[in-house]
Amino acid sequence: MKKILKRMIICGMLVSVGWSIFLISERKQLSNGLIRFHVVAHSDSKEDQAIKETVRDAVLNSIQTDLNKIADIQHAKEYLQANIPKIQEIVNHTLEELGFLGNSKVSLCKEQFDVRHYDTFSLPSGVYDSLRIVIGDGLGKNWWCVSFPTLCIPTSVSGFEDTAVGAGFSDSLIQALSGNDAYEIHFFFLDQLGKLENFLF
Repeated sequence: MKKILKRMIICGMLVSVGWSIFLISERKQLSNGLIRFHVVAHSDSKEDQAIKETVRDAVLNSIQTDLNKIADIQHAKEYLQANIPKIQEIVNHTLEELGFLGNSKVSLCKEQFDVRHYDTFSLPSGVYDSLRIVIGDGLGKNWWCVSFPTLCIPTSVSGFEDTAVGAGFSDSLIQALSGNDAYEIHFFFLDQLGKLENFLF
């Protein structure tokens, strides 16, 4: 009886370790496979929030077509880094047209994110590469999505899954992100790992 119990405990431990390694691998795949897009408004005023959305649209319209042609995240990072001056110019021009007199800053950086639920998918907490735009004092509500692979434009669940497959995500990760009830615990643990990333960042 004791031998059977020991074997069960060992098997349980091995399964737990194996699943933990699997989850860490998926968490790493998320961190290394996405570039978030983050726009921070000057303030929470109605006017500044509208300015934020106009800047968002102007930048998306300028880069999305090019990003759609890129299949590799490293090339996407290189493209964005090389085009920071162009994006900054677009932001400045848009703000000038809107009569906003404050400064702005565009950067490609690592950022902490909390869990985020979109219409057709969710992303767990964690540290991600991010195209970050701060308008003025950057004290207002912010807007974010995923610039690579292209997920900023609303899409269906099947559209999200197709994009995620193209990005090389595993089926279990895609099911967890798309809100499949059977993968709710899976997503929960991915989010907990992301929160740990944020804590250690």
